[in-house]
Amino acid sequence: TTTAAAPKSVTKAAGARFWEIDAMRGVAIITMIVYHTMWDLWFWGVFPDVVLWEGFWKYWQRFTAGTFLILVGVSLTLVYRRERARRGAEARLFPKFLLRGLKIFGLGMIITLVVTLAGVGYVDFGILHLIGVSTILAYPLLRFKWLNLALWGAFSVAGKWLEQFHFDGRWLSIPLGSSIFVFFLDGRWLAPFGVTPTRYPAVDYFPLIPWFGVVLLGVWFGNWFYANNRRLVALPDWGDVLPIRGLRFLGRHSLLIYMIHQPLILLVLALFGIIPGIF
Repeated sequence: TTTAAAPKSVTKAAGARFWEIDAMRGVAIITMIVYHTMWDLWFWGVFPDVVLWEGFWKYWQRFTAGTFLILVGVSLTLVYRRERARRGAEARLFPKFLLRGLKIFGLGMIITLVVTLAGVGYVDFGILHLIGVSTILAYPLLRFKWLNLALWGAFSVAGKWLEQFHFDGRWLSIPLGSSIFVFFLDGRWLAPFGVTPTRYPAVDYFPLIPWFGVVLLGVWFGNWFYANNRRLVALPDWGDVLPIRGLRFLGRHSLLIYMIHQPLILLVLALFGIIPGIF
């Protein structure tokens, strides 16, 4: 029968990793390293005329970030279903997602601190902040499929709408009883929601609106293509082919690579004399 001859990729154990997810994350790691190398070369004046915020390099960066975020959503659905299968329908899974989200957000705060001390710009809400918060916020939506596709569309439209607004900060007086409390509102506090000051030199910026929608797009894809932790269609078992094996290695260690890749890029560029020594 056709079921007896089902490909290995379909009949694999539900807890096994899907090679294509790790491999695509590995591709995003490579494109990220290329983009950040170009950014460093622009920042240090080696390629002063390269334009990173529009045209080719803009879409290169969008591909990289979009791939990472879609795979975050896919991975959340896989973890959710595997934990449900392992621990039962009534198990409290939210603490696992909460702790994971807080860990990633904390790593994002380390990058915020380093960039602030280096004085090269802002990282108020970078991609690690987004992934950490999204890991927590997406939890109640992990059971749904088409709702997440609709929310992706809504976040995309809202993001385009918010692009026209800027908040540069102002004094705000709040009467409370017989006292008047006066606060200075810095426009950067709205950055996580997609509203920035007019001049905002962020070097890593992925606000919840619209980018949380991209994570939800990944949740939809994970619940559609990997329903019941099985592929919708069979794929060749290429996981051990040499180039893909290397991509899988990068993908499995993507968080560590993200945390260390920028200092390593700068070190290599300095050792070869391409940029001034900075260490």
